[in-house]
Amino acid sequence: MSRICQITGKKVMVGNNVSHSKRRTKRRFYPNLMNKKFYFEEEDRWVTLKVSASGIRTINKKGLKVALKEAREKGFIANY
Repeated sequence: MSRICQITGKKVMVGNNVSHSKRRTKRRFYPNLMNKKFYFEEEDRWVTLKVSASGIRTINKKGLKVALKEAREKGFIANY
């Protein structure tokens, strides 16, 4: 499974390391991802998702059902 948040769609970004002498080398910025289990009350089961810290905040704010519905509409998650 790739490094993509299943709720927000955040993924790896590419940038530069810049040294004191201003030499630039490529680097990667990784999202803050965690495997987390959420209790899905509507279906009375646990759902395991790979989510970023902002994805967890989104679930806390909107609720799991709404967040999963929006993620499916945007194409971040196929099934859960």
